[in-house]
Amino acid sequence: MEKKEPSKRKKPTFLRTDWHKKIKFGKTVKKNRKWRAAKGRHNKIRLGNKGHPKRPKIGYGQNKALTPKIIRIETLAQLNNLKKGQEIILASVGKKKKLQLIEESNKKGLIILNKPKEKKNESNK
Repeated sequence: MEKKEPSKRKKPTFLRTDWHKKIKFGKTVKKNRKWRAAKGRHNKIRLGNKGHPKRPKIGYGQNKALTPKIIRIETLAQLNNLKKGQEIILASVGKKKKLQLIEESNKKGLIILNKPKEKKNESNK
């Protein structure tokens, strides 16, 4: 099966109306620059007027063949069906089981997307 390449078209950044006017909308804080649907009666973005930012639509989505398959793992038995290099997410399981899953997935060469951070030793008390 041939791998498809992503389209060369650049996806626009979808930002909420008047983001450049107010700090709480993301003028200075980038994490606040997220899409919120325009609801105003005469809003130019909602109406889709020329010269105004684009709205997110279905056509901007990525091809399903290009999106990576991410699998949620809950048991050791589920790890047996996976191949090297696949991406997994560890389910919300206990500490002991999570350590077992991490150990087994490292042996198989799987990529853990939500790997827990290792705590530093608190010897500087």
